Amino acid sequence: MNNPAAIVEVLRGNAVESRHEVDIIVADVEGSIHTVFGDVDRGVFPRSSIKSLQALPLIESGAADAYGFEDRHLALACASHNGQPLHVDAAETMLDRAGVAATCLECGAQLPKHPEDQAELARTGTIATAIHNNCSGKHAGFLAFAKHAGLEKRGYAGFGHPVQKEIAGVLEAVTGARHGPDNYGIDGCSIPTYEIGLSKLAIAYAKFGVGADKSTLRSKSMLRLRDACMRHPEMVAGDRRVCTQLMQALPGRAFVKVGAEGVYTASLPEKGLGIAMKARDGSFRAVEVAVSTLMANLITLSEQEAAAMQALVRPVLYNWNGLEVGQLRMAQ
Repeated sequence: MNNPAAIVEVLRGNAVESRHEVDIIVADVEGSIHTVFGDVDRGVFPRSSIKSLQALPLIESGAADAYGFEDRHLALACASHNGQPLHVDAAETMLDRAGVAATCLECGAQLPKHPEDQAELARTGTIATAIHNNCSGKHAGFLAFAKHAGLEKRGYAGFGHPVQKEIAGVLEAVTGARHGPDNYGIDGCSIPTYEIGLSKLAIAYAKFGVGADKSTLRSKSMLRLRDACMRHPEMVAGDRRVCTQLMQALPGRAFVKVGAEGVYTASLPEKGLGIAMKARDGSFRAVEVAVSTLMANLITLSEQEAAAMQALVRPVLYNWNGLEVGQLRMAQ
């Protein structure tokens, strides 16, 4: 299915300086297509946009309850976080409650996202480790699942490990797309990521948003993770991040999650719709504007919500002197 791509324009003054092309699909639980832009049957690596589905075994196995994980911990298991203190503290708590050492994390060391948090590490002489990695919550969830299931923790991130086999099976069941040795790559945090069609991803997130699965346990687990993220959007990303800002602007009405290379997934529970999109050039700014605009168009907004959404739909660009130099907008 190939239609014109959506266009996100970058304005400098009143002139269009750059354009980004975005493939977008909006679908419902039954697979009916609501909106299409571009080539939605193309295969994409969902990257971190699919973390909430990767967290399902943590709930379904009973590990989350066994270790007393709260909603904020479940939200962190679905997160690509900033490495702010609240994120690091929550990841450490998850590992402590599961009785797993932070040295078991296999996501790699990463500096926090924001300069002020990097500066604080430098001030205190703290070396960034895997606990600061934006995926540390997800990996803490993997380790908790492994511990609870009696699986070997070492190598848990690798293709073919029982943890990743379980996750691949869940992803295959929910998306209806094959997750095997012929369509996987390695993600930034070292776990397998599988190439699937955007349309299948959108339908999966329609199901996630309303808890629609033939398994009652899976349906309830979907809703539990969805609600945890919507209750704690600050854990899903953090300060100055669109995932967090969108869920704060639309409290209880939307779930959103970004992935590397310009991927976004979203669920609109009250509409029963799922969204998947990919910027063809991998641009984050393009999909952030596209998903915000789509949300604003699909949901009937209150005045307060519309005001909060404006800065996301038409973000202003500033230079290093703080002068307004342009805007971004979705052209179609």
